[in-house]
Amino acid sequence: MKLKQFEKLIHVNNDIHDQNTQLSYDIDPKFNMDRLMKYGFILLDKPPGQTSHEIVSTVKQILKISKAGHSGTLDPLVSGVLPIGLNDATKALNILHLGAKEYHAIGRLHSFFTKEKITSVLSKFSGNIYQKPPQRSSVLRQTRIRKIFDIELIEKKDNLILIRILCESGTYIRKLLYDIGELLGSGATMIELRRNQVSQFNENDNHLVTLHELMDAYESWTQKNTYSKLQKIILPIEAALSEIKAVVILDSAVDALCHGAQLAIPGIIYISPKIKKGDLVAIYTLKYEIVALAESIMSENEIIKSTKGYAFKTKRIIMTPKTYQKNWRTKM
Repeated sequence: MKLKQFEKLIHVNNDIHDQNTQLSYDIDPKFNMDRLMKYGFILLDKPPGQTSHEIVSTVKQILKISKAGHSGTLDPLVSGVLPIGLNDATKALNILHLGAKEYHAIGRLHSFFTKEKITSVLSKFSGNIYQKPPQRSSVLRQTRIRKIFDIELIEKKDNLILIRILCESGTYIRKLLYDIGELLGSGATMIELRRNQVSQFNENDNHLVTLHELMDAYESWTQKNTYSKLQKIILPIEAALSEIKAVVILDSAVDALCHGAQLAIPGIIYISPKIKKGDLVAIYTLKYEIVALAESIMSENEIIKSTKGYAFKTKRIIMTPKTYQKNWRTKM
C-alpha cells in the first residue's frame, strides 16, 4: 500500500469512533434486529436480591436466546449497571473491564467522626491500594493492587456515610469500606451499594433498562411487530468498543480473518492514529461491523511504511465465518 494512500486514510479515520459512539446513543433505524440479537448488548439496571447469573438467565428467557453473559459480577444485594451481551456479543463484552467503574456506597461507622476526619482518611485511599479478595470470592485470594481514581464523601448523617468511588475493575468495595473503618480506628460496615458506571456507560444513559421494560419491549416486537422499543434497548456491540483504537479492512479480507487467518497489511483500509506496539484494537468492516479484536505488533509508522507482512495478531474473533463472501483460496 502506498504511503500517500495510507496517510489520507489515517486522516479519515479520525471520525471512526465518533460514528461508533453515535451508534450507542442514536441507533440507526435500519439496524437489522437479527443482527442486534446476535451481536448486541443491554445495559440492565440490576435490582437487589438476585445474583448476576440469575439476571442473565432471566434475560435469556425473555429474549428466547441460548447464550448471554454479563460484564462484571454484582453481588446479590448490589444494584446498578450490569451490561449483558447477547449471543456472539459475549466474545467482546469483556472489553468493558478496561474502563473504570463508579459506585455509590452507604457505610455505617462504628463510632462518630467529623466530616474532616472522614475526608482525611478517604484521601489516603486515592491511587494504588492493596487488596486481598474476601473469603467467599470466586478468585484466588492473593493480595493485589487496584487503583482508586477518585473517592469522596458525598453525605454524612450521624454514623452513616455516603461515598462515591471511581475505581479500577476488580476492586472490592465492601473490603474498601472495611479498610476505611480500620484506618479510622473503630471499624465500618457497608450496608448498601450501587454501581453507577461501567466504562463509558452510566446510569444516566437513556438505554439503561429494567427487566420489566425489556420484557415489554420484546412483547411489542413479537406480538405487535413493533421493534422500536427493543431497538432502543439493545445496543450494537460496536458501541462498547468505541474507547479502543480501530482498524478497518477490505471486505475481501473479512472471511479469511473469521477463519483464523492473520490480517495482512494489504487488507487494511485505514487505522486509528498513534497506534503503538501492544495496543488492543478493534477490527471493523467498511460498514463498521466488528470482525475481531487484535493486538498491534507494529507501530503506526511501521504500518504506513510497510507494503506486506502482518501488523496485527488476532486475539478474539467476533464475527461468525461466512458472514461475508469467501474471497480466498485454500491450498490444494
